[in-house]
Amino acid sequence: MLDNLGVPLLSGYYFAPFPEYYILNRNMKDEVALLVSIKGVARIGFKTKDLVKRLGPGDIAVIDHKDVDEVACEALIRSGIKAIINADECISGEFPNTGPARLLESGIHVVDKVGRDVMTRLSDGDRIEIRGGVILHRGKTIGVGEVLGKEIYKRKLEESQQNLAGSLEKFIQNTLDYANHEKALILGDLKIPDIKTQIAGKPVVVVVRGHDYREDLVAIAPYIREEHPVLMGVDGGADALVELGYRPDIIIGDMDSVSDRVLGYGAEVIVHAYPGGRAPGLDRVRKLGIDPVIFAAPGTSEDIALLLAYEKGADLIVAVGTHSNMIDFLEKGRKGMASTFLVRLKVGPKLVDAKGVNKLYKGRVRISYVAGIVLGALLPFTIVLVMSGGPKQLFRLLFMWVKVMLNIY
Repeated sequence: MLDNLGVPLLSGYYFAPFPEYYILNRNMKDEVALLVSIKGVARIGFKTKDLVKRLGPGDIAVIDHKDVDEVACEALIRSGIKAIINADECISGEFPNTGPARLLESGIHVVDKVGRDVMTRLSDGDRIEIRGGVILHRGKTIGVGEVLGKEIYKRKLEESQQNLAGSLEKFIQNTLDYANHEKALILGDLKIPDIKTQIAGKPVVVVVRGHDYREDLVAIAPYIREEHPVLMGVDGGADALVELGYRPDIIIGDMDSVSDRVLGYGAEVIVHAYPGGRAPGLDRVRKLGIDPVIFAAPGTSEDIALLLAYEKGADLIVAVGTHSNMIDFLEKGRKGMASTFLVRLKVGPKLVDAKGVNKLYKGRVRISYVAGIVLGALLPFTIVLVMSGGPKQLFRLLFMWVKVMLNIY
């Protein structure tokens, strides 16, 4: 018995029409994942970072995202979705991409390599069903993919380790090639815009929605509380600040991932423009009634945020969640890090990277510490009590209370 795409129907379960796909998945240790029927509402998005804002518990995310980065995976997990349908593949094997491992650990069913047709065959809000690697809508198969299980992920990760040397060589060459075009970042040829926010002599915390940004921001909370630094959110980093109870002083970036709500909080807005002056995010902020500052510069928004803080005389720059290594950039789809290399070369003496600071030390409350504090507090109290004759009066009160309780008069 066949369905509309020639998929054999066996004991109520659909399988892919390609023999090699069927054999591959039959041999997986977690084969049971193939037979699970998952139903939910499809939410479609070509940009995962935008899609996560619309996802809710029980939804099925339909994405077109090669090598899904760790930050996107964490956002997908927090949204409470049941499954992911990826037109591309969550891990390609080109480099060690650890994000999908978190999806599997969280129990989210992932169907990869479905093909881009699925993005048009479905409409946002359609109720769909997933059976193994098969996607059905109104009883008809509209796409077939590969279930991403632990065995496939492990194989792809091993492939990426073998490809790492080649990827590193290409990455270094691209970085050097682009560095020549972006050297104005450190040679002083770049026009730094005037801003209202006073930075000179103050510490600045630059927040980017990168790896462990949330945990690191929590870890430096005492520093923020005591030093009152200028808080600069790079695109979605402004939302990250608000989520943890802060108000950004400056929002800088392409304006492609910061929310309208946070843009309306009154921070100074700086739109990152291309060197020629074109600024894709400019129209958006102006429609919100905001008159932004325009900063035309090569490189990434987080790079120009660090550069702005440095050029405006920041006493110290603390970077949270920024991208600083090859894997970070490959996850973001960038083939080099020329601007980041150049900017960090310039601002290095004032830069402190908070990446991983939450893992550096995690204090534990020990019983011996608590006992010491309690004894230290009781000692002066006991001395005062003895000196004042308190014990005698205390015992008299206790004796009277016992007599009353026992009706002894």
